[in-house]
Amino acid sequence: MRFETTIQRPVEASGVGLHSGVPVNIRILPAPASTGIVFLRTDLDRFPIAASWRHVARVSYATSLMRQGVLISTTEHLLSSLYSMGIDNVYVEIDNLEVPILDGSGLPFVRLLQDAGIRHYRRKRRYLRIRRPISVEDKGKRISILPDEAFRLTCDTDYPAPVGRQSLELEVTPQRFATELAFARTFGWENDLNQMRDMGLIRGASLENAVCFNSEGPLNPGGLRAPDECCRHKALDLIGDLALLGRPLLGHVIAERAGHAMHAALVARIMSDPTIYEIITFDQLAARVTQALVS
Repeated sequence: MRFETTIQRPVEASGVGLHSGVPVNIRILPAPASTGIVFLRTDLDRFPIAASWRHVARVSYATSLMRQGVLISTTEHLLSSLYSMGIDNVYVEIDNLEVPILDGSGLPFVRLLQDAGIRHYRRKRRYLRIRRPISVEDKGKRISILPDEAFRLTCDTDYPAPVGRQSLELEVTPQRFATELAFARTFGWENDLNQMRDMGLIRGASLENAVCFNSEGPLNPGGLRAPDECCRHKALDLIGDLALLGRPLLGHVIAERAGHAMHAALVARIMSDPTIYEIITFDQLAARVTQALVS
């Protein structure tokens, strides 16, 4: 994609927050070129919080952003959908502290964006291209990123039975995200429910917005949307956290049992060292690829 984008028309959705349980409304609106993705707390005089790694606040069971004490929680599904569908600039009006969970996946957001349409600006899109391999490791978990001319993911997960080990690899494009990742829902285990609620979490969770497993399998009446739905959802989460880089990524991300905290650590590691990446336009990238083929 050569030029920056926004949406053609506003779209909106309503629901509850997964962890807070509070009712919330969002409205996604077009924004000028070079705006990025900016949340506006309409219940707090439209207080702005940019979707940026600089504002990452909490990354335990969801990714939260905070600026001057104002919070936006559980941003990853919406950001993953915006990022993967190639939307560079929007305002997200939100009237409470948590993005609505909707059905627990990115699919409702993808459908909203498809309804909104896409508008291209004349400003050239600038990509963040990884120049050298880096990795972050902790307690047997690891996330790495390698140079690549596209945005690729390899995601490996390992959960207790009945989920087990799962893996996937794909190049992230709007079409592949919409058909292969967006439908995958957030998930958890029945025996963790009481502990999580005691921690003030999942107050808005239900079988309508999350997959819940016991030792036999999913409790949801319709079962899973794919045998490896859990791994696909972790890939969706990962993309949402990478969106906090603020620019479309060119690199191959390899996540091995990683979660929100490790995703955030990778983003912070990249942005703390300008020698790790370069900012490049589509035309510059295409010229390099052409030159490499000729030589």
